[in-house]
Amino acid sequence: MATSRLTPAYDLKNAAAAVYTPLPEQPHSAEVEIRDRKPFKIISAIILSSLLLLALILVAVNYQAPPSHSSGDNSQPAAVMPPSRGVSQGVSEKAFRGASGAGNGVSFAWSNLMLSWQRTSYHFQPVKNWMNDPNGPLYYKGWYHLFYQYNPDSAVWGNITWGHAVSTDLINWLHLPFAMVPDQWYDVNGVWTGSATILPDGRIVMLYTGDTDDYVQDQNLAFPANLSDPLLVDWVKYPNNPVIYPPPGIGVKDFRDPTTAGTAGMQNGQRLVTIGSKVGKTGISLVYETTNFTTFKLLYGVLHAVPGTGMWECVDLYPVSTTGENGLDTSVNGLGVKHVLKTSLDDDKHDYYALGTYDPVKNKWTPDNPDLDVGIGLRLDYGKYYAARTFYDQNKQRRILWGWIGETDLEAVDLMKGWASLQAIPRTIVFDKKTGTNVLQRPEEEVESWSSGDPITQRRIFEPGSVVPIHVSGATQLDITASFEVDETLLETTSESHDAGYDCSNSGGAGTRGSLGPFGLLVVADEKLSELTPVYLYVAKGGDGKAKAHLCAYQTRSSMASGVEKEVYGSAVPVLDGENYSARILIDHSIVESFAQAGRTCVRSRDYPTKDIYGAARCFFFNNATEASVRASLKAWQMKSFIRPYPFIPDQKS
Repeated sequence: MATSRLTPAYDLKNAAAAVYTPLPEQPHSAEVEIRDRKPFKIISAIILSSLLLLALILVAVNYQAPPSHSSGDNSQPAAVMPPSRGVSQGVSEKAFRGASGAGNGVSFAWSNLMLSWQRTSYHFQPVKNWMNDPNGPLYYKGWYHLFYQYNPDSAVWGNITWGHAVSTDLINWLHLPFAMVPDQWYDVNGVWTGSATILPDGRIVMLYTGDTDDYVQDQNLAFPANLSDPLLVDWVKYPNNPVIYPPPGIGVKDFRDPTTAGTAGMQNGQRLVTIGSKVGKTGISLVYETTNFTTFKLLYGVLHAVPGTGMWECVDLYPVSTTGENGLDTSVNGLGVKHVLKTSLDDDKHDYYALGTYDPVKNKWTPDNPDLDVGIGLRLDYGKYYAARTFYDQNKQRRILWGWIGETDLEAVDLMKGWASLQAIPRTIVFDKKTGTNVLQRPEEEVESWSSGDPITQRRIFEPGSVVPIHVSGATQLDITASFEVDETLLETTSESHDAGYDCSNSGGAGTRGSLGPFGLLVVADEKLSELTPVYLYVAKGGDGKAKAHLCAYQTRSSMASGVEKEVYGSAVPVLDGENYSARILIDHSIVESFAQAGRTCVRSRDYPTKDIYGAARCFFFNNATEASVRASLKAWQMKSFIRPYPFIPDQKS
């Protein structure tokens, strides 16, 4: 088992040219592995057990019961930073550390009403406990399957197991028993992220990363026990796992998250799998070839590498059509096709993507624009969003994207409410034929059927400095579409030099006024506007004198509570000649998802209000421009509540 690391002098050129030696093609088993272990591992195990025992003793000695949610006692435990989650095992930090000075002590008197309200009604999340990355999504015999990282024991990361849920419409979800648990030497420290591949003969294979008993990341194979079961309740792990082990020159904690296996350009039944890694500070993606999913050959070089981007997690490579609106199977390549390469950067916890060309003969992906390469250019989302994963839905010929939305409050508060994290609304990914430089991300078409009753519609002209209520009840669960028109000729006379370098995160938020913005909606707001989340467009004067739009979400006034993240998210939005400014906003209690210009730019905002909850939640138009009036058109639908528990099983489809 090779576990050597690259020396510091190992550069990108060598990384791209290196020939990694694959594992010998021989079976691995728990018995063989134990026999091969070196004697010092026994000593390590004893030391590790002693440290674990000591940690348990310290936890028991220092344990304090969580504060009462509803009492008037404001005495709180001292602020203590929670332990890192996942970093020691080589994965992204799973404990929120963004709020300045935020420890694990609860400095705000949360009530049961506040915490209960935060739970979403139409976003996917388990009944309780911790959830992170989406895994192995697929469509099979009438059912959409979603697997996900889950801790069955707590609302913080650990003991990572595969949760499993199914749906016929991507919204009514049925929770099933766990698909896989960490119970073998090769995954005892976590059944981590993976992907599903449906073979031409109907078989399903699942490749996933395991964390071994000595904290090595390996790749493993699992498959359904019974293909006649459309719910795929039972899963079997391959007895000779792991099927891929870290090759020489790759760190044992820098090797994870295999993609769906594709056949693009292959002539003899080979399939290719991509796995994320790094060489020093250079993010890379390795490619393996297989014909049977039990033996794999590491191909020469790397699929792609970008200096300075660090560890690549949850790599995804998939085709998009440049001519049609339909999605493409993972194996499609050729004319009228571009390939999206996406990665989650461990260093900054954001998901990046780029458009380019995939050459399977050379085992290379090349970006269309090197200035917008993976990790330095476009992001899937400019808010709280990570570990995204796509799959091809052969049912409706579309490519669907899932993404994880983590918490940005204190771990202690998550423990009080008993759950943490959710999945973003699934989205269709298509190539933006108008710009040719990005993809469009749209909420699934099924979202249209989730609404209740007729929409609230409004058409008005809003003067500069105006705030106008939108009279809609149930403002905690809404689907809003809005279109805006402004007089861009005002840019010819403006002298606002700061506009050319406008940036949402450094702008000062919705209170920073320009001649043409900001304008948009105040959501998750109370009547007195003591708490609110502005989602807005800012039209700035670019260096060429033309209008440049930005989609922003302003959290600074989203909550009276301390210890929660209050950032200004957002980015630029391409708006072409003849297009109105537009946004779609999905509100579901404590999550706000925003899509500008049909999904060219997306922003997820995670909010923790204390006043604008339940019947107190309101929604407003606002125009904070200094000169321009805004002509606005809006439709707002109330949204239903979903998700059903196991073992209720609706009629199965064959």
